[in-house]
Amino acid sequence: MEIFENLSASSRLEKPALDAYSRAVRDVTETLEPAVISLGLQDGRGGGSGVVLGTDGTTATAVTNSHVVRGLGSAGGRRDGGGEMRVTFSDGTSVPAEVLGDDPPSDLGVVRFTPEEEPVVAALGEAENLVVGQLVVAIGSPLGFQSTVTAGVVSALGRSIRGQEGRPIENVIQTDAAINPGNSGGPLAEASGRVVGINTAIIGGAQGIGFAVPVSGAFRRVVFSLVTEGRVRRARLGVVVATQPARGGVGGGAGVREVPPNGPARRAGVRPGDVI
Repeated sequence: MEIFENLSASSRLEKPALDAYSRAVRDVTETLEPAVISLGLQDGRGGGSGVVLGTDGTTATAVTNSHVVRGLGSAGGRRDGGGEMRVTFSDGTSVPAEVLGDDPPSDLGVVRFTPEEEPVVAALGEAENLVVGQLVVAIGSPLGFQSTVTAGVVSALGRSIRGQEGRPIENVIQTDAAINPGNSGGPLAEASGRVVGINTAIIGGAQGIGFAVPVSGAFRRVVFSLVTEGRVRRARLGVVVATQPARGGVGGGAGVREVPPNGPARRAGVRPGDVI
């Protein structure tokens, strides 16, 4: 019958497209999976993911989320009695690790470890080149399941969210690739296998809504600062401005309401009532 012939033709048409999609996800997985690590304490508590971004031949560095390392009680090298922090590779190899630094405003953290063999290093892409609808692949260890791969598309760009510590995180990538607890800190990659984001959050009770910190110039500056200094230095003015426009014949500017002590504005001579 004609209806069965149409169904058969439709299946034949869809198969090549499905195969191309599957090949793309498989290729990303084969390229990136060896560079993905899981993070946890020696006693098995805690959990998160990360991705190796550099090695000097002896030690290696991996990027994860700030909230992952802080959740492990290891920020700044502190320990909470749960034993040393360890990284585990997809082949099951596990080695001790230390936190070089973390930055809650960007929800990024960097850990360092000495691998038994020279690790695979992930390549970085540019999130600014992403377009809505583009294929992306997330790899991590959700709920302790090592090297779990999920795929989806870029759902939106330039989102603003609040991280797990309540801090705003700007310009994040929204994706429908499944991101579950334990995926945090793992890579989000585009079809070439280049990392374009670090998975950071999900919205509780919502399905198909995940977020990733974009790989950008700001991302690179934060990671470089964490590797070299263990922290990120940011400029600040040190004033609280009024919510109402400045008055008194001034055509523009912001009225200063408060000047906290020991801040840069106070040291520069700025006082409440000034217009800046």
